[in-house]
Amino acid sequence: MTDYKDPRKEDIVYGDRRISRPDVQLPDWDIPDGAYRPVPIVWFTGALFAQIFLTGLLFVVLSGASGWLSIFLTALSSGAIGAWTWHRGMGHAGLGWRLATVIMLAFWFGLFALAAIPRL
Repeated sequence: MTDYKDPRKEDIVYGDRRISRPDVQLPDWDIPDGAYRPVPIVWFTGALFAQIFLTGLLFVVLSGASGWLSIFLTALSSGAIGAWTWHRGMGHAGLGWRLATVIMLAFWFGLFALAAIPRL
């Protein structure tokens, strides 16, 4: 009678190859995460950083200009970042990710627009 090892508890080795690992139950030559797979969190984070950096830069550069110009350009940059994010793949992501992205873009736009109100 052959003693079969439990792949959930120990490696199964055949010759010089590991057939399965306890953590994923896959052969060692199969690398399921070896290729880049874009995920919504990457698109969301990219949009967040772009929004914070670009709107912050616009706010500082336009600090001596009219508040209306700052609000207009901040809205324009928020729309451009949103379109860029949707084009990258967020348009096909789940409803939660799309909603979170829109809320985040609107929040940061609102925050910078609120800061520009005293210059109106």
